[in-house]
Amino acid sequence: MTKHTGLAAILALSAALTLPAQAQDAGTVVATVNGTEITLGHVIALREQLPPQYQSLPDDVLYKGLLDQLIQQTALEQSVGEPALRDRLALENDRRGYLSGVALQGVVATAVTEEALQAAYDARFMDAEPQMEYNAAHILVETEEKANELKAQIEGGADFAELAKANSTDVGSGANGGDLGWFGKGMMVQPFEEAVIAAEAGKVSGPVQSQFGWHLILVKESRVAEAPTLDEVREELAAEVERAAIEAKVKEVTDAATVTRPGEGLDPALIRDASLLGQ
Repeated sequence: MTKHTGLAAILALSAALTLPAQAQDAGTVVATVNGTEITLGHVIALREQLPPQYQSLPDDVLYKGLLDQLIQQTALEQSVGEPALRDRLALENDRRGYLSGVALQGVVATAVTEEALQAAYDARFMDAEPQMEYNAAHILVETEEKANELKAQIEGGADFAELAKANSTDVGSGANGGDLGWFGKGMMVQPFEEAVIAAEAGKVSGPVQSQFGWHLILVKESRVAEAPTLDEVREELAAEVERAAIEAKVKEVTDAATVTRPGEGLDPALIRDASLLGQ
């Protein structure tokens, strides 16, 4: 046999050996447990459900581990015998939940487009009225008496920031002289927010009571807030678009279904009666 003839034989043998692997499909049986078949498709489907950190394991390690798991689960399943009522109902609920997720996969995959994001951005910010932002500081104490005492000290020339460091029960801002940075409407509790909006910049206002205690407030400055760029709110808008698409799909299929509710007159407390499922 010549060198080239030997190479040709090896290549032919290699092709012959790999042909069966190429011919496999999801129905290929890879194991049986008391006659119950486990297929290559079962292994592939189980692999797809693995967390990302396991997906990168070598194929031979994954294959053995997944097949062992399926064999063990099948043996355990068979050991149960005929499932009890609660188990059958749980399986039906699991199937229902899984397939409802499948029904929404396509919706989720196609909902978030640049056009959809731009439309959501325009709807929120295009015609929105300008919003104010405030740069403020506060001193938080437990009693109105203490707040008035500190305010009198400030009016007598004491430094607001130093009093905040020494007295504020909001230790986070207190360590920074009471500074809260910039914030907009809806970011603070209502009594505090209302006092900030009404305050005169540069002048200490209060005491103002909230559920946290008594506040002395110093609004340093205010400004008209600029609308964020699309990229700055992209993730938030994507979640909004996706949620709206899911809600629309759910409404579509539910409205198209024939739904009856013969159980509306039941006592709601029955959902806690596990004895109805048997032992």
